[in-house]
Amino acid sequence: MTTVQTRTLQELATDAATRYAAANPASEASFERSTRFLPGADTRTVNHYAPFPVTIVRGVGARLYDLDGHEYVDFLNDHTAGLYGHSNPTIQAAIAGAAKDGLTLGGPTPNQQRFAELICGRFPSVERVRFTNSGTEANLMAVSLARAVTGRGGVLVFDGGYHGGPLTFTGPDRRLNVPFPWVVGQYNDAEAARSMIEEQPDRLACVLVEPMLGGGGCIPGTRAFLGALRDATQRSGALLIFDEVQTSRLAPGGLQEVLGIHADLTTFGKYLGGGASFGAFGGRAELMDRFDPRRPDHFSHAGTHNNNALTMAAGLAGLRDVLTPATVRRLNDRGDALRDALNGVAARLHVPALVTGRGSIMTVHFQRAPVRCHGDTAATPQAARDLFHLEMLLAGFWIARRGFMSVSLAHDDQDCDRLVAAFEVFLERYGTAIESASPRARSTAGPSRSPYGRHP
Repeated sequence: MTTVQTRTLQELATDAATRYAAANPASEASFERSTRFLPGADTRTVNHYAPFPVTIVRGVGARLYDLDGHEYVDFLNDHTAGLYGHSNPTIQAAIAGAAKDGLTLGGPTPNQQRFAELICGRFPSVERVRFTNSGTEANLMAVSLARAVTGRGGVLVFDGGYHGGPLTFTGPDRRLNVPFPWVVGQYNDAEAARSMIEEQPDRLACVLVEPMLGGGGCIPGTRAFLGALRDATQRSGALLIFDEVQTSRLAPGGLQEVLGIHADLTTFGKYLGGGASFGAFGGRAELMDRFDPRRPDHFSHAGTHNNNALTMAAGLAGLRDVLTPATVRRLNDRGDALRDALNGVAARLHVPALVTGRGSIMTVHFQRAPVRCHGDTAATPQAARDLFHLEMLLAGFWIARRGFMSVSLAHDDQDCDRLVAAFEVFLERYGTAIESASPRARSTAGPSRSPYGRHP
């Protein structure tokens, strides 16, 4: 009989998919029925994976439950949006209270004012803020504002950046991207980025960048790289936009606070809505005040549900009453400890695996080569990612197909210990196959918790 040690990664992934399908017949039937009405059976591409995604019916605390009755420890948390877990009582009470007072009020509300004041007080570079319904909208508005105030068209972004559905640079297919004059650079190449900005001072309106690539592999931006962007944009007159949709959860004032680098505009989303649809963009007063309708030259910013009652209540309650600065630090300390533990297992077993990221956000890569930019992640075989994803689902852990994970406030040490134990079982079983399929590392150094340490 063919053993694990003699089978290819693709064969092993195919076997895992067969076992997964057999374990989830109700979800498979739901998937097939949904394809009659929804292209691909869903309305969010990232949710799809082969052979089919399970159908989630309920979430409680740090747990998810599917249509076939399986329980998962949720280490995806809706790609960081579920920071509070699935049943935080403070958030639930705020939403229930808002629903009681009316849903679509269609005007300014006290919660909107309080939430905006809290955000401006929490994030150091934000003097004024506007709400949207998603991080995608926030990035579109921030870039459009930069183009309008500078009178320039070009936008510098980076390979591996993800700023929303029509602002995606994580793969080769960019046909649905907004048709702005994009300039795409390499992440963490400070000198190349500096040159790209300085060589076209009259063309670039702004630089849009994540202080840590999220969808591109959880790759922290170095201080040298992000500092070079700040210096070069200040000299050229282009605006620096930090997409902190994910990274704002990594410190009380976002990564800008840690780095000591303040952007002209900052975008937010995901967890800040307390689990409801949310987005926001803000920054320097002289830029954001262009949206003040009292000005004769003001810009218009519409959006029926920009300040919807549920989001304003949930977001305010979460940021004010739950996500205190001390809580943010504890959450990210737990994430750092989890990532250290996962990397420690890989090092002890001598398996080509490393976990990159910072704080409560991380991605598993099956390679020894360091990950400094999105292109480096190509050293991980896709079959290794697929196998890991399916085996973790079968073991009762909810993660992303690309190996992305995040820690929520609902997790405890036991949840993290169980994840580390499952990771160890996976590497012990499949480490030889992963080693055989992995390219030779460009470095002989063993895995570390991050190519840049905890503080980029």
